[in-house]
Amino acid sequence: MDAGFVEHLASNRYFDRTFSSEAVKVLPGEYFVTTTEMVLVTVLGSCVSACIRDREKGIGGMNHFMLAESTEDSAVSASARYGTYAMEILVNHLLKLGARRNQLEAKVFGGGRVMASLSGSKVGDRNAKFVLEYLATEGIALAAKDLLDVHPRKVYFFPNSGRVLVKKLVRMHNDTLVRREKEYAARLTEAPVAGDVELF
Repeated sequence: MDAGFVEHLASNRYFDRTFSSEAVKVLPGEYFVTTTEMVLVTVLGSCVSACIRDREKGIGGMNHFMLAESTEDSAVSASARYGTYAMEILVNHLLKLGARRNQLEAKVFGGGRVMASLSGSKVGDRNAKFVLEYLATEGIALAAKDLLDVHPRKVYFFPNSGRVLVKKLVRMHNDTLVRREKEYAARLTEAPVAGDVELF
């Protein structure tokens, strides 16, 4: 497998008893793709997740990303390169596994206003706007969305069927989500954007 595809591949695999299924937890800055029947799980605050699949072949994947903080509000700003990279690495890996671009459909989630300290809490809005503009530009069909709001979400994606379950986390019992997103945001501001992703 190409090194570029291994770099941010989620590695937290487990067996989900609720769904009696193999599962992968996708953390901030990670993505995962699969050709087998399993469930991909993530928890989103300000970050956004795109669940993309080939609707005929059932090959699908999920990413979890945030735009880097920026004073620019445009989707073509330098910070948007992080979102573009997160989307392109997911789409390209799906195509590499045999998905066809004209059969791709996306369901997108997140962008909640849960981190008031980040850019005056507009980071979720920027993430949500970016992912919708990216899909429109790339001609990837939008099948469903649950964006913005003030609550974190737990997302379960079943790539084979395209089914998604979203649970709004009205009461959070710990600060793990906020801590993870703050650490991820800090990493984005420190690290340069990865090299160009080859498109095919």
